[in-house]
Formats: sequence, structure tokens, C-alpha cells
Amino acid sequence: MSELTPVVELCNITKRFPGIIANDSISLKLQHGEIHALLGENGAGKSTLMNILFGLYQPDEGHIKVQGKEVDIDSPNRAIELGIGMVHQHFKLVQPFTVTENIILGMEPKKGMNVDYKTAQDKVRKLSEQYGLRVDPKAKIEDISVGMQQRVEILKTLYRGADILIFDEPTAVLTPQEIKELIVIMRNLVKEGKSIILITHKLKEIMEIADKVTIIRRGKVIDSLTISDTNPQILAEKMVGRDVTFKVNKEDVKLGEPVLQVQDLLSRDHQGLPALKGLSFEVKAGEILGIAGVDGNGQSELIEALTGLRAIDSGRVLLLGKDITNHTPRQISELGYRIFQRIGINTDSYWIFQ
Repeated sequence: MSELTPVVELCNITKRFPGIIANDSISLKLQHGEIHALLGENGAGKSTLMNILFGLYQPDEGHIKVQGKEVDIDSPNRAIELGIGMVHQHFKLVQPFTVTENIILGMEPKKGMNVDYKTAQDKVRKLSEQYGLRVDPKAKIEDISVGMQQRVEILKTLYRGADILIFDEPTAVLTPQEIKELIVIMRNLVKEGKSIILITHKLKEIMEIADKVTIIRRGKVIDSLTISDTNPQILAEKMVGRDVTFKVNKEDVKLGEPVLQVQDLLSRDHQGLPALKGLSFEVKAGEILGIAGVDGNGQSELIEALTGLRAIDSGRVLLLGKDITNHTPRQISELGYRIFQRIGINTDSYWIFQ
């Protein structure tokens, strides 16, 4: 095989779902040792295309070449046989299991009739050290951070011999420091001869880590560019199909009285550990309040507590001065509707988005 032969080539891939063409004759080439970013808005067709490459979907039209040979990838097992691994945005890990147990699941090494955990742990440790992942093979998944759990997913692909890695929105659940560490890990992977497809819509990360970028909009390839020949402005405009400004001018807004008040909220997760620890804030009429945090830091628990889906252990939630702490979802909905109607507020104007 020539050095110029792509390690992966997608040729005119088309995938249809009822009422929509998710991928419309998409072609893409990944070279050896390259980080190739797949850029597009949510719903552009990026994940669908990579799920086809990983064997989760089958294309309606087109074909795939791996190492220059046309292949039929009809399942993830076939993709793994071909050296393709995928690090999913939502991790596929068993929380009570150890790192090693998760990594070897489905291909456990045997010593006689028993699973050879020592050999497996040694292999996991060596892979972790080789690629700078610093993962403890004996740690339980439920006891490690989200960033470490992602590294376990990376180790799963490496343990199975992957030379081609697909990262699906890998930075969406990471802190800024973890993002920097992931970029170092990806560079280590490339130095060791791996090739990477990175699904993302974050322009800064593409400019920092990728070699090439393919932009997809509404299921079609808009352009493929070398990173050195482009910039975030060009990428943003190609991604959304219109002129883009990165500066937003906001007018001063006159806020009203508090609509929602949260006071010293304490609520526990399924393990009995505090998920919300003395949380307090208020939302005023006419205000949009953003709550920032990486996945797993209490956002879901907060929404559930506010909407009556999760028990509140202590603290209070007030809706226009009325205590709705530990009310049912129906009670909260009906009370809010009656209050808003009584004081003349449009009941379609107040929403919680997660």
C-alpha cells in the first residue's frame, strides 16, 4: 500500500431515514497519522456518518475503503477487526466494574477456566503508560472523574488494537484542564502511528489540534480544508451557511421582581451523596439565567428538583413567593399556571432548558 493511500476512505456515502437524508453522497479521506476534524452544527449528519464507519448503521449508497481495500462494515465487531475504534460522547461503561473489567469485557483473557485478570491489568497499565493516559487499572468506574472515564473508553479501543480512532464530541463533558490533557493524549496517539477522526463543532479546538477539516451542512459536504489554509471565521461561515459575527452587542435589560427563588437547596443522588449542596440563586422576570458546568456536576439533579422529579432534603424553592418545595410535577405546573394567569403573565414565557 502506498503511503499516499488513505487509511480510510468514505466514497459517496448516503444514508436515509424516514423523511430525511442524513448523509447525502459524502466522501472523506483520512490519511495515516492525521487528525481529521468533521465539523458541523448539531444534526448536520456527523455522528451518523461515523456510526456508519463503525458499523452501527449501514449506508444506503456508497462504499468504504480501509487501507485501500473496499470493505463491508456490517457491525462494530467487523469495524474492530479492521482496526477501527470509536470513543462515544456518552460512555459505554459499567459503573460498578473496575477499569480493567470494563476494558476487557467481551474479550477476557483466560488462564485455564478462569479470567486472567493479572495479565489483563498488566496490559492495560502498559497501554496507559505508553499513551500518557495515567489510568489506574484497579479503580472502579463509579469512583473516577468523567475525564478519567473517557480515558478508559480510549483504552478500550487501544486494547482491541485500533489504529483508526473516532472521537465523537470528546470535549463536551470535559473541564478546560481536561480538554488540554485530551489534546496532549491525541497528539501522543498520532505520534504512535494512530489516525483520528474528530467530530466537533468547536472551532478553537479544531484550529489547535486538527490537520484537516471537512465541513458538513444538512447532510452534505460543503468543503474540505487544510487547517493552515483557513481560520475560525471561514469555518463558522461554511458551517452555518451565512455571515457570522463573534461579537454580540446586548442592550441593557430592565429586570422585574424575582420569579424563581432557590434557597440553600440540598438534594442527594442515587448513592445518597449530596448532588446539590446548599445551592442558592434567583431568576427575575425578563432574565435569562445560565448555569454552567461540565456533565455530572449537578445540572440534571437541579432541574429534577425544581420540577418535582427529585426529592429535596433541605432548603426551599419559591415560585413567585409560593413555596413549591417537594411538590409533584403536576402540582408545580398547575400552581405556576394559576399564579401567572392571575397576575397577567404570559404562561408561555417561562421555560427551563437543560
